[in-house]
Amino acid sequence: MELGLTIPLRRHLKMNSLPHGETPDRGACWDLHVIPLGGRPSLLAVHCESRYTFVLYDLAPSVWADLPALFQEGLRGSLVAAGISSEKVEGYLRRAGQAGYTRTHGRREVAFLNRAWEDVTALDYTLDTAARSQPMLDRAVNRRLVRCAGFDGLGRAEERFLCCL
Repeated sequence: MELGLTIPLRRHLKMNSLPHGETPDRGACWDLHVIPLGGRPSLLAVHCESRYTFVLYDLAPSVWADLPALFQEGLRGSLVAAGISSEKVEGYLRRAGQAGYTRTHGRREVAFLNRAWEDVTALDYTLDTAARSQPMLDRAVNRRLVRCAGFDGLGRAEERFLCCL
């Protein structure tokens, strides 16, 4: 699995340059960004193929140290809260493989990321400031009708991600 890190996230993590991604299968690729949500540093993760999005809110500096584990925690929580079985989630994670860092996956995918950030900001009234995981916010974002390269017409990221499972 490739985790594409934005330049602001790399700065936040004090990381140097990263290689370009090598996986042609966008089903195993995610782009990650640090966003200020409610004035707190939060992780925004967007699936490069389906635009499925999840957010982890108010992350302490020490939590960022193990980003792959943090990402997997967020993904598991978001997908299970969306009604996807733990078995399917674990199967996806096994097929996607061990997480490695890359640069973001291209202009189209960064556009997905930017649009997801706009959607999160527009739906921030669903933010639960007492929790790291944000199932209501994730669900609200993933149920919006959006366009996505590789899919015809408008659709929901939540439904499109099921193709990757």
